[in-house]
Order: sequence, then C-alpha cells, then structure tokens
Amino acid sequence: MYYLAIAIYSLLVRLVAPFNKKAKKMLAGQRKTFSILREQLNPDESYIWFHAASLGEFEQGRPLMEKIKQEKPAYKILLTFFSPSGYEVRKDYPGADIVCYLPFDHYWNARKFLLLVKPVMAIFIKYEFWMNYLNQLKRLQIPTYIISAVFRPKQIFFRWYAYRYRKVLNNFKWFFVQDQSSLELLKRFNHHNVTVAGDTRFDRVYEIFEQRKDLPLIEKFVNQTESDKRIVFVAGSTWMKDEAVFIPYFNRHPEIKLIIATHEINEKRIETLTSRLSRPVVRYSQANESTVGDAGCLIIDCIGLLSSIYRYGDIAYVGGGFGKGIHNTLEAAVYGIPVLFGPRYQRFKEAEQLIACKGASTVTSEEDFSSLMDNFLSYPNLIREDGKNAKEYVTGKLGATNKIYEKLVLGTKN
Repeated sequence: MYYLAIAIYSLLVRLVAPFNKKAKKMLAGQRKTFSILREQLNPDESYIWFHAASLGEFEQGRPLMEKIKQEKPAYKILLTFFSPSGYEVRKDYPGADIVCYLPFDHYWNARKFLLLVKPVMAIFIKYEFWMNYLNQLKRLQIPTYIISAVFRPKQIFFRWYAYRYRKVLNNFKWFFVQDQSSLELLKRFNHHNVTVAGDTRFDRVYEIFEQRKDLPLIEKFVNQTESDKRIVFVAGSTWMKDEAVFIPYFNRHPEIKLIIATHEINEKRIETLTSRLSRPVVRYSQANESTVGDAGCLIIDCIGLLSSIYRYGDIAYVGGGFGKGIHNTLEAAVYGIPVLFGPRYQRFKEAEQLIACKGASTVTSEEDFSSLMDNFLSYPNLIREDGKNAKEYVTGKLGATNKIYEKLVLGTKN
C-alpha cells in the first residue's frame, strides 16, 4: 500500500507540475540532485546527512548542525529538503557543505542516493518517515536518528491496520522525542531506544534572540519618551482574518502604536491593509527618520526582520489562528512579552503550554480581543506578568541540542 501511494503521489506531482509552481520547482530540483552530489561530494570526507521536510524542520535541525560544525569540523554536512519552501530559502545555507532536494521515495532512488553519499549517520527531523530510504539505511548499517519528534496515538504507525508500516520505526537507532507521552507511546510498542530531549526549536529561537538586530527606524517609530509613552503592539505573520480582529481596536486607540508584518507581502495586500487603517501609516521601505516617528502604524513590507522586531513590542499577536494554524509564537515569547493568537492553535503544543503558564491568550473575535486589550491597558502590570511568564517558559525549555549532541556524537549514555 505504501509503495502504491508513493507511486501515485509522484505521478500526481508530475501531472500538475506544468500548472503549479511549487510542483514544477520540486521536480526540477530533484532532477539535479544526483548531478549536484556527483560534483560536490568528496569521497575522502565523512558526511552526516540531515533531512528536513521544509523550512520549519530545518530551523529545528539547525542548532544541531551548527554545533556539530563547531565542535566536530571533520564531519561534513549534507542537507536535503523535500519541499521547495525549504530548499528555495535555504539552498545557500553556509552551515551545510551540500544542499539539495531529496528525490521521491522510490527503491532505486533511495539505493542510488545512499550508495553515492555513504553517510556516516542520518538524522531525520521531526516528521519524516520515508520507508525506502529508512529500509536502505538499515540495510547498509548506517545509524539513523530522528530528533525533535512527537508521536501521538492517532498516527498511522499505531493503527491496528498499519502493522507493516509500523515496522519502519525499527530502522531508527535512536529516537529523540519532545515529551514524555511520546516516549511512553513508543515503549508501549516495544521501542525502548528513546530519549526525551525536548524541542530544539527553543534553542534556535534563543539563538535568534541573542543575535537580534538593532533596527534604528523601528526605534525611531517606537519613540518612547517620558512625555509620549505608548503601548507598542507587534502583529506578525498576519492574515486578513487576524487583522479584522485587532485593526478596529487600534483605530480607536491612539495610545497604541502598531507594527504589522503580514504573512504575504505584495502590493495588493499592502494596499488592502492600508485602506483598513484610519490612522497615519508608513511603510518600512518608504520610511525615513523624519516621517516614521509621526506615524501610528508601521507596515513591514520586507522579509527577515520579524524575529528582531518583536523586541520593540509590549504585546505581540501571532497570525494564522483563524486559518490552518498559528505561526511561530516562540519568536515573540522569547522577548518576554504576552503573546496573543486566534482559536486554531490545538495542534501546537507550545501555544497550549504558553496559555497554561499564562504567557499567552487566545482570542476568538473582535469583541474578545477588545476585552483582553482593555484589561491590559487598565492593568499594565498584567503585561509585565504575562510577559515574564512567556520568557520563563522559553528559557525553561532550552538544552535539547546539547542532550542530543552528547548522545549522538559523543556517545554518552541515555
């Protein structure tokens, strides 16, 4: 059944590629994989293979890649992606010696790939269980690990009808999981080679926090003087449904300054957003020191700044919670500010835990948001308390990278 599903999936990608940019990029990238490997591999070097499905998984694996690079420079890093959204953004990542797409999980692709690379170990990040690649890794006696993994009873491995597919888990030498429930579930199915290491995303977010950029234009916009202290509200990775919740409140409250970094950046999107704002607005790309200070709202119309912009906020809103799911809440929480988001957060454990520790709140409507903000404005101590809770939640979860590194590279006991 698995092999049939992979065959059908790869056929569908080829059929839609002429009409779908993402599928077209994936196929074009996969066609280049073996030529990239033949050109760039050095047969005298030892490669550790990291595989990430997309950009989010890459960010989870990044702290471990960089630690290995720093501590064990004799190893080379091969990084593969399955999704164009990961590869196209990180194809020039300097922490890896080779970056390429992973070809479809067909038997001959897997065998050809591994016989060419000959990695000394393979590391899959969070959610990647390609049966042919894992079977070949086992057959070639290449130690294989999964890091920052989460296992739930509803996953296909643990269904009564998926015994054959469940055997793919036997190919891992060790599981580094995020939580105790994952460990207990694996042990119930006789997998005892498990360590609860935590989530490497926390280490990555803290690295970004420590490397945060100074942004003079943002500082000028915030303009916090003794005579003009206003609440700075940073809304990151937002969609229109998110903005419908908080923009009306902002329009009514001149004591708040608003910074918005939308998830999608294009002229039509920015024009629509601007039309909904009734207070002075300036775009980051068009701002200068003489104009930015007088604006009530600053629209970030470029990429790569959001993780540093949160440092200037008093309260953060993270978008996506009125759609498929929220974006990265940890990027905001690490700065010690309360985090707000929409109602669709249940698949995101860190969001649930931030709510539980009173470092975050969820809002379901404009009225709900208004009530919460009124409370913050009436009782400023709540902002500080919730922010403190958010920061302590993040710092209390650090250390997963070191735990994994010590066992995986140094060979320490569980």
